[in-house]
Amino acid sequence: MSTLLPVDENTNPIQVLRLRDLATHRITVTAVSARTSVAFNPTTRVVTLVATTPMFVRFGNATVAATVTDHYIPANVPFDVAIGGDKNAQFTFVAAIRAATDGVLYISERH
Repeated sequence: MSTLLPVDENTNPIQVLRLRDLATHRITVTAVSARTSVAFNPTTRVVTLVATTPMFVRFGNATVAATVTDHYIPANVPFDVAIGGDKNAQFTFVAAIRAATDGVLYISERH
């Protein structure tokens, strides 16, 4: 079966979502938890995270806060994360806290 999707090393199609226009976020990450200032679009189901330094992240609502026991994200490695859909409630914000040095977390919404 032919596909226009990119394929992995076993020729299995890799699902790719488009970047959502005007749906990027940037968090300055320090020793104090910080979160996105604007909620994700209600129809966004996946976000891509790229951190400039190692950090920890947590998804949740407008009061979410990250701690050093949350999910570790290494520097300069893009991570695609499902934030809701189907029967799951959507996460609307992400928070981050540094692992050692201050950095920036870039977030791109996908649909």
